[in-house]
Amino acid sequence: MAFTILNAIAGQMNDGYEAEEAAARRLGEMIRRARSGRFTVQELARRAGIAAGSLSQIERGKGNPSFRTLQKIADALGLRIGDLVEAATSTTRGPMVVRRHERARLQVGYDGLIYELLTPNLRGSLEMLQTRIPPGFSNQSNPFRHEGEECVLVLEGDLRVCVGDTEHHLQAGDAITYDPALPHWWANETDREATVVGAVTPPSF
Repeated sequence: MAFTILNAIAGQMNDGYEAEEAAARRLGEMIRRARSGRFTVQELARRAGIAAGSLSQIERGKGNPSFRTLQKIADALGLRIGDLVEAATSTTRGPMVVRRHERARLQVGYDGLIYELLTPNLRGSLEMLQTRIPPGFSNQSNPFRHEGEECVLVLEGDLRVCVGDTEHHLQAGDAITYDPALPHWWANETDREATVVGAVTPPSF
């Protein structure tokens, strides 16, 4: 089952139902403020490709959107998903140390990738993620593309990384740095999970 965005944020704050409720309220307020004066609920829902009732629930702090749903809303508002994630976190400055059990964990249900945030938040100029890539994964038909610079280190497994028209086969210990503005995609063509750590500047989530 995919982790929802608020499950991840609540884990990054304080475990428990109250933390998730507080995150839901802040997230809803942020979306409502970003929409105000620009779109009605129905217009934004149509742009995002989600039900107006679902959007209304999220804005009132009653919904618990998936990562994919939040990504659609952010795109429709012209925001990074990190802007919405940060809105749902505490306003106080987070610690610089991120313990293994405290990482925000995000699973994108439609492709099976599991992301863990290694940096304390997404407010800085650097984003670091550990990503688990399931066997058989490939996003060749829907490549990544974003601004900045990216470096990926393979911790475990084998990974095919394609940047533009160039392909590279990486094994544990190998790293690659590239311009992520070029279409790029990953493929795990083995029968075991691969794990990578990626550094992206500026944050792309």
